[in-house]
Amino acid sequence: MKKSLKQKIAIGVTAAVLATPFGMNAVPQTAEAFSLGDVVGAAIGGAAASAQLNQQIKYYNDTDEGRNELFQQMQDQDGLCSDWAINSRIDGIMANLINGIGQVDSSIYDKPFQYFINNQDDFNAYCTLGRNMSINKGVFSLTDNEAEIAVVLGHEMGHGMKDHPAKGAKRSLGPAILAAAAGGSALANLAANLITNNGITKPQEWEADNLSFEYITHTNYNPGATAAIWQRYIDQNGDNNSAWTARVSDHPSNSARRDNYQKKLKEYSGGHVEVTTDGIVKVNGKEFCIPAATGSMSSHERAFFVQGNLAAAYHNGHNTSDATVDGTTVLLGAQPIITCTNDDEDAQTLCDRLNKIKDGKAKK
Repeated sequence: MKKSLKQKIAIGVTAAVLATPFGMNAVPQTAEAFSLGDVVGAAIGGAAASAQLNQQIKYYNDTDEGRNELFQQMQDQDGLCSDWAINSRIDGIMANLINGIGQVDSSIYDKPFQYFINNQDDFNAYCTLGRNMSINKGVFSLTDNEAEIAVVLGHEMGHGMKDHPAKGAKRSLGPAILAAAAGGSALANLAANLITNNGITKPQEWEADNLSFEYITHTNYNPGATAAIWQRYIDQNGDNNSAWTARVSDHPSNSARRDNYQKKLKEYSGGHVEVTTDGIVKVNGKEFCIPAATGSMSSHERAFFVQGNLAAAYHNGHNTSDATVDGTTVLLGAQPIITCTNDDEDAQTLCDRLNKIKDGKAKK
């Protein structure tokens, strides 16, 4: 990826909100007066500049005028994708996520997300002030699975719902304001020196990941996509060997994020279902299956989708019914579990095995 999804989140606030390339209103002219040579003067100047910064952030984050102004300038900078098919698919994913988030946090309707698709080809998206989102058409370059894309966008929306961009802007720019004031730099020029700052903290990254899981479980998407997308990324790019993870040290590793989601899936199932480190799907501690690789999906990635279906079955009480077979699909109650390919064990064998192990004691 040319620029990582996480890096965009972390630095997008400073670059997109206060920097002049977006065509934003410059910080009021009084900021230009900070050319103070001592610590006391720097503190006084920094306090005034900080008040102006907070005013700017509030404008772009909380007012309709500011949100719309920022949104337009984001489109001017990033460009708009006119591909109807891509826009339609993203519209569908966002509609599903908005509905899911609304079941968890109705404040989403007080300040609805604004989003658009740009023409950049790398796998990327970011959310900035005002719940404004820019989504690369390249999100489909890593995966064509809409549930996996929903996990990524759900993470971005988690940042927006918890106001992480505004908090990150204040955290990143506060110390720099004092430094600029002491050195006589103009506040309006600070952004150029802050591009490498990372305002989003690791706890906020984890919070956004966990929120994405919660949102996904309130949609019709397979919750196993939460772990599957990170397994897919690891399969194609490795764990932490990409350029962006090397630069952004306060982000969790890809494997840590995958493992966190695997644990959440196990919890969601009531402790009944897990995927081992070597990709074995277990039910009540006993092996259920090792799904075959299919298409561009590895066995391990597919295992998380099977875990997601089983977790949903246990969470929704379908495990009280027998496993059955419909063609090549194994079901537990009304919940489809796995549709077998020619390289999988046959559906009846898996069905019989699931009936033998599904009623065992949950594993901690």
